[in-house]
Amino acid sequence: MSAVRRSAGLLLFRVVTGEDGRPDAEVLIGHMGGPFWARREAAAWSIPKGEYVPPEEPAAAARREFEEELGLPLPDGAWVSLGETRQSGGKTVTVWAVEAGLDPAAAVPGTFAMEWPRGSGVLREFPEMDRFAWCAPDDALGRLVAGQRVFVERLRAYVREGRAPSQA
Repeated sequence: MSAVRRSAGLLLFRVVTGEDGRPDAEVLIGHMGGPFWARREAAAWSIPKGEYVPPEEPAAAARREFEEELGLPLPDGAWVSLGETRQSGGKTVTVWAVEAGLDPAAAVPGTFAMEWPRGSGVLREFPEMDRFAWCAPDDALGRLVAGQRVFVERLRAYVREGRAPSQA
């Protein structure tokens, strides 16, 4: 029987005034790199995150993955737990939000190697995430892979209602 796959990430946000005049949160997300995602926009973006294996702690993995994927140190800020969710593929994802600014143009994404084109025997390097953008929540919900949208919804409730995010 295989072990549960786990992933952890950090969702940067900044508080803005929404169209309705209430506080809202813009979030920083990244477009997944590599040839499979190159021509996709909808459901092709992700929270900076990555897999870890215990005994590594999820918070340590989230920080490591953020720094690897953006090539930048995590800005200072309090961590807000957005809880975890189980994605359709069975992976358990844990995410925290951090209120902080960051210039997406300054990112220097980490890379991965894969054979491309498939079956060619040629290994090529691709960025883990090929671009980053600040997005309003509704825009982020359309861009993010389905299993991560819940974290934007939890963060939005936290910012708009000033309450701890629901993790149910």
